[in-house]
Amino acid sequence: MPLENKDLKAYAMQLRELHHADEMLVLPNAWDAASAKIITDAGFPAIATSSAAFAAMLGYPDGEAAPWPEMFAVAGRIARAVAVPVTVDAEAGYGLPPREFVDRLLEIGVVGCNLEDTDHHAGGLVDAGAQAERLTAVRSAAEDAGIPIVINARVDVFLPASGVAEDDRVAEAIRRGRRYLAAGVDCVYPIGLGDEQAIATLVAELPGPVNGNTRPGVLGLAKLRELGVARVSYGPRFYRQALAALEAAIRQELPT
Repeated sequence: MPLENKDLKAYAMQLRELHHADEMLVLPNAWDAASAKIITDAGFPAIATSSAAFAAMLGYPDGEAAPWPEMFAVAGRIARAVAVPVTVDAEAGYGLPPREFVDRLLEIGVVGCNLEDTDHHAGGLVDAGAQAERLTAVRSAAEDAGIPIVINARVDVFLPASGVAEDDRVAEAIRRGRRYLAAGVDCVYPIGLGDEQAIATLVAELPGPVNGNTRPGVLGLAKLRELGVARVSYGPRFYRQALAALEAAIRQELPT
């Protein structure tokens, strides 16, 4: 759909409302226009993307190694291909100033973003106060633009590279999540968290929606719904499964 025919404010409001609906928001992550079309044709009400899948498709490792214009170009093609809200995994924001970051999102027809608190240059996590200030600035830029983009604040304390001691991770996730929600984000995403009790604790302690991940054979949609998770995303899982299926088909079809 041409960008000029899209009401971005309406899309942003629709995406925000989906985070507070009675039904959990499930977002299989797309990596190109074709995968996005498959997802919307299956009836999903919004599209999320995967930075790891984008980067791999473009020939780069994950973790802001790919140039942001190339990453945004892929997201823009997805947004033009579907008639639902699109939220993009924007990693840590690529060092773009908040107003430019928001403007670039809107230019490509995207109305939501993930922003993570990993420091890709120094390693570990960004200071929680500094991250909260950046998130406040992004929210302010969106308000100035008149489009209430949905900000999903990734909390990376459960990733091994975070440097946070295992016993301190839940408390630190709550501390950061509260600061980020106070800064104006719409959802908190404790990526890598698979412990049911810890998920339930975060849902209870954070005054806003929580994004969870399934774990095949261990943690499914029904359990996440029971725990009170508001949004579920899959990262690069389906992209990797598609590549695995391609590899298997080629090995079966071609002689060795």
